[in-house]
Amino acid sequence: MIAIGSDHGGYDLKMSVIRHLEEQGIPYKDFGCYSKDSCDYPVFGKAAAQAVADGECEKGIVICTTGIGISISANKIRGVRCALCSEPLSAKMTRLHNDANMLALGAGMVGPNMANEIVDVFLSTDFSNEERHSRRIAQIED
Repeated sequence: MIAIGSDHGGYDLKMSVIRHLEEQGIPYKDFGCYSKDSCDYPVFGKAAAQAVADGECEKGIVICTTGIGISISANKIRGVRCALCSEPLSAKMTRLHNDANMLALGAGMVGPNMANEIVDVFLSTDFSNEERHSRRIAQIED
C-alpha cells in the first residue's frame, strides 16, 4: 500500500496521482489534505511518513507546491528516506542507491504526466542491495 499526502498546493496533483494509482490497481491510503483550503504541509507529510515508518504502508508519496517543505517534514520521521524528484532518473537512482521509501513531488514544478512517470519509475525500481549503498544507508540511519 502507498501512503499519499499533500497540502493545498499539492492537492490537484495528488488527486491526479491517485487516479493514476487507481488505474494501475495500486492500493493507497490518502492521509490528506482533502480540499484546496489553506493548510500546513507538515501535518500531512508527517502522517504519510509515519505510516511508512510504522510499516502500515510500503512506500509513500508526498506533494506540496515545491516538494521541499513536505520532504523535509517527512524526513523528520525516523526510518523515512524521502527524496524530492522532478524527473524519472532521480527517482530511479534514489531507489537504486538510497532505497528511498518516500517520494516528494512539487506540484508547481512538474505536471501530471511527468509526475505519473516519476511515480511509475519510483514504484517499479528495486534497491540495488549493493554493499556500498547498504553501508551508506546504515550510516544515514545512525
